[in-house]
Amino acid sequence: MASTNDLKNGMVLKLDGGQLWSVVEFQHVKPGKGPAFVRTKLKSVLSGKVVDKTFNAGTKVETATIDRRDMQFSYMDGDYFVFMDEETYDQLMVDRKSVGDAANFLIEGFTASVAQHEGEVLYVELPAAVELVIKHTDPGVQGDRSTGGTKPATLETGHEIQVPLFISTGEKVKVDTRTSDYLGRVNK
Repeated sequence: MASTNDLKNGMVLKLDGGQLWSVVEFQHVKPGKGPAFVRTKLKSVLSGKVVDKTFNAGTKVETATIDRRDMQFSYMDGDYFVFMDEETYDQLMVDRKSVGDAANFLIEGFTASVAQHEGEVLYVELPAAVELVIKHTDPGVQGDRSTGGTKPATLETGHEIQVPLFISTGEKVKVDTRTSDYLGRVNK
């Protein structure tokens, strides 16, 4: 248990019958009249939904302990992603729902942050950008270098993104894992 006066960004609270909410931002407000209160912006750990919630100052709230560990993606086993703890070498099977959009950017050997609460995997978080090879894209045409157009390209993971016209098959590119945006070429 913690008091609303002790809130910090990133803290995870257990509210509304056990739902986990991460504190995105908070503000202590002391109006001229009436009691002080804490205005918060909370993000659901499971769904990602963001809500505003106001607490009276000093109210007790239940905190949850989230265990975040860097784990290396090893291989796919049916619908499960198998991760290996880099310290203990224990293997953890994570279902596709918990991996979410991170599945679009995972290849063997990548390190991801796996968040667990009471032994249950909540989500898998990748770095903001990853470097992947273009498996297939239509060839560029001479003169395409100055225009601002884009074309579809398939990454080595099978995920499709939009890239500039001058990118060709076999090139390594940097991709934003949150938006699937092309960020640039990676020089070899």
